[in-house]
Amino acid sequence: MDKVNKYQQAIIDYLNYYKQEMYSRDPSGVETQVVADKENHHYQLVRLGWSDGRHVYYCPLHFDIKDGKVWVQLNNTEEMVGDELINRGVAKSDIVLGFYHESMRGYTGFAEA
Repeated sequence: MDKVNKYQQAIIDYLNYYKQEMYSRDPSGVETQVVADKENHHYQLVRLGWSDGRHVYYCPLHFDIKDGKVWVQLNNTEEMVGDELINRGVAKSDIVLGFYHESMRGYTGFAEA
């Protein structure tokens, strides 16, 4: 399995795990979707539906794979997603915390780009 396919599977596994752990017992009726655009390498966890008469659309997690690296574009959770990806076989040197400005990424312990 090449690196991109390995990383893609690690991301999808993590999104499904997080969905199950955090939202499987959610009584609100809000749907949780794992969105995986495997061709263009975009992956998200999305919450959508209606709750208490209000429309819900929320993205807790968003990952991309660019140039062989996993970019964490958004992490609206309390989870250390970089560590979760490492545990699933993604090299630390291939994880970019894209939600940090490029001038700050050198301090994260992960890849700068």
